[in-house]
Amino acid sequence: MAHPLARDVEIDDPSSVEVHRRMILSKPFLRRIYEEWYDQIMSALPPGKGAILELGSGTGFLREYIRGVVTSDVRRHAGVDVVLDALALPVAAGSLRAIVMVDVLHHLAEPRRFFSEARRCVRSGGAIVMIEPWVTKWSKLIYTNLHHEPFRPQSAQWEFSTTGPMSGANGALPWILFERDRDQFDREFPEWGVQRIEIQMPFRYLVSGGVSMRSLAPGWSFGLCRGFEQALKPWMRSLGMFAMIVLSRR
Repeated sequence: MAHPLARDVEIDDPSSVEVHRRMILSKPFLRRIYEEWYDQIMSALPPGKGAILELGSGTGFLREYIRGVVTSDVRRHAGVDVVLDALALPVAAGSLRAIVMVDVLHHLAEPRRFFSEARRCVRSGGAIVMIEPWVTKWSKLIYTNLHHEPFRPQSAQWEFSTTGPMSGANGALPWILFERDRDQFDREFPEWGVQRIEIQMPFRYLVSGGVSMRSLAPGWSFGLCRGFEQALKPWMRSLGMFAMIVLSRR
């Protein structure tokens, strides 16, 4: 079931970013998932002035949705405006309206440094908006057994050792920060209010094949699959695999 484009690509190879982007754009079902996520991000952006910075832009196409978004990544890729380290942002204090990202936070080995930097860079009333993996009974089964990234909800520490920009990860980190250790996060970062956590998408990403497998669903079936998932909304805390998380800068 491995996708031909991804079969021989190492996850930390710089070429993997362009391969993954081609897969997202060429698989109609997967592209529509990203379009839905981008719509969610746009709906959560605060009004007012200030730039919007996207982290980990290499594989995506958010700039088609948000005019003027500053795209960034840890490595130079086509369509990326700036190469930067999310733990040491080259951004003036209070100059950002929002930081946005899809599947990036759980790759940041020192999340405390990131949230401190974001606190400095995002203006009052600004936001961090992200789509990230989430821990549920169902997702734990999938991420532990069928996914290449480390997934350690039992980890006592927020930090982790990194092996590379993509292979270094703890897919359970967002859940650890904003669910298991929520009180601790609130104490350490009182400037960041957790405004919304929307658990979602138990099956659609799986049947899309993601950025490594062939799609199991044609593009025309996207609406049917979304309707099925919406019917399962009361059980998302047990079934969801992702969450949209919105933090507001107090």
